[in-house]
Amino acid sequence: MHRITPHLWFDQEAREAASLYTQLFSSSRLESVTRLRNTPSGDCDLVHFTLADQPFMAISAGPMFRFNPAISFLVRCGSEAEVDGLWGQFAEGGKPHLPLGAYPFSPRYGWVADRFGLSWQVMLGGAGGGQKITPVLMFTGAAAGKAEEAIHFYASVFRDAPPPADATLGGEESHATVLARHGESQAPERPGSVQFAVLRLRGQEFAAMDSARDHGCTFNEAISFLIPCDTQVEIDYFWNRLAADPNAGQCGWLKDRFGVSWQVAPAMMRKMLCGDAQAVERVTAAFLGMKKFDLAALRRAYEGR
Repeated sequence: MHRITPHLWFDQEAREAASLYTQLFSSSRLESVTRLRNTPSGDCDLVHFTLADQPFMAISAGPMFRFNPAISFLVRCGSEAEVDGLWGQFAEGGKPHLPLGAYPFSPRYGWVADRFGLSWQVMLGGAGGGQKITPVLMFTGAAAGKAEEAIHFYASVFRDAPPPADATLGGEESHATVLARHGESQAPERPGSVQFAVLRLRGQEFAAMDSARDHGCTFNEAISFLIPCDTQVEIDYFWNRLAADPNAGQCGWLKDRFGVSWQVAPAMMRKMLCGDAQAVERVTAAFLGMKKFDLAALRRAYEGR
């Protein structure tokens, strides 16, 4: 089953970070490491790994983008010991955003940027539909107050999408629900804006919130979400629906109107980039010249035609 995959942009630490993260969660493993050569960032390591049965990707591609708390990862824990253990690992060499302690929504919770700058929220309990790690989008800065609009937009994009060739996705749900709103006493938050919302895209859970506080950050390319597509029809659909400017973007990357970065890529791209070195070089050279991906051209490059 093709799954939306968080993609993490590191300077040079993708392998190191993936190694740490896979040690912290059960049902986790390093899947593959591919060296992409002669990119605008030089030679880059592309890492595929799994955390708690969820797919992740990471790349070491230089210091152009830095993680910030506009996108974080919420980890639901089954015990205080698990919360404390993860907090200890993430906090070592890191920086707390909210200290570990008791909060109205959880008896044990903390928000911290780890040694690489990636933000994690560790929480005792909480409903999650069995998903251990949930990406959380915080709409702040120019995007503050737009969380509700955004989540309903994303749900509609995936709900209306052409069916993938992978039929196991056919019945998966896409919808958005606001669970809590900011009240009158929560200035500078705008009353009625989203305090916490849950978004499901093809059955995968995301979360969202608004924050009018001055966090000094907003969405950037350090974290993007990769959508694997089986056909050019799917690629065209997601590109045209999500891209704020369909003529912008590069190498399958786009930004939506809220500033969130997505990658729309062939599902077979992973196979293409895990083949022999010559095939990887041909595919890399081909996609570096593309904005929206051309699946047929990538296949020709992979096959050496």
